[in-house]
Amino acid sequence: MIERKDLYDWCSIPAEELKKRSDLKVKLRVVKDSAEMGEVMARDLVEEIKAANRENRECRAIIPCGPKSWYVPFARMINEEEVSMKNFMGLHMDECLDWQGRLLPEGDPQNFRAFMEANFYGAVREELRTPENQRFYPRPDNLEEMHALAMEQQPDITLGGWGQDGHVAYNQARREPYSAITLDNLKNSRIRIQNNNWDTIIAMSQRSFGGAYQFVAPMSITYGLQECFYSKKIRIYSDTGAWKQTALRVLLLGYKDVEYPFTLLHDHPDVIATATEEVCRHPISENPEWVFRGVNE
Repeated sequence: MIERKDLYDWCSIPAEELKKRSDLKVKLRVVKDSAEMGEVMARDLVEEIKAANRENRECRAIIPCGPKSWYVPFARMINEEEVSMKNFMGLHMDECLDWQGRLLPEGDPQNFRAFMEANFYGAVREELRTPENQRFYPRPDNLEEMHALAMEQQPDITLGGWGQDGHVAYNQARREPYSAITLDNLKNSRIRIQNNNWDTIIAMSQRSFGGAYQFVAPMSITYGLQECFYSKKIRIYSDTGAWKQTALRVLLLGYKDVEYPFTLLHDHPDVIATATEEVCRHPISENPEWVFRGVNE
């Protein structure tokens, strides 16, 4: 459990000081805004694909549906630089489900497969595009297949965002009072179907549906941390401001804790967290006069 005093200390550090610290648990890369972050994220994957092409080998990547600022620059780079994706294998890390654990209709904006087909693969010129049989999406009936694909050969890279509780893919902090988990449980977690946490639903409703949580998918399929963090490189990104500010501080300065699943990245040898200037800020650091009982009285 993260102690409030520790959390206060981490959140009290001004953004400019945070960027300069030498004791961060993972490397921090700061960008100006969402547009720059999209360019950086796109370039990270394009360079992995180029490297694999030069070596005439497969590029195997675990990829997200979001953050959404990188799809336009990715397609532009691939098309303008004529980078073939014929050797690319896309392992899609998660998918949204309805309350009965069923895939969403194709027209639902939370249908990740439909979005990726249109905006990730579909925006690439046909002669450069990844063959359909090299695009792998999680479904309720293919969990073992998806696990095997992630583990049979170490992926080159995992890309993803992070959530308000430090979730990557849908590896949320477990809030079930009768089935607590340990760090080892979390580290070895595998692809699964699960309910989404209320804080995740509220965060998504605020970002995408004007606060209408009734339209947010209540369940999901997600690669576990075992699969997500098996890749040679991990690159995570955030451009969504206040919801991610505290989680970033915990990742950079804190300790491993099941309340913030991505703190297990402290054990990975090649991680970069990319955040916008806004995500690096924190209201506690900007209001040092605030007093919290039992913390800084």
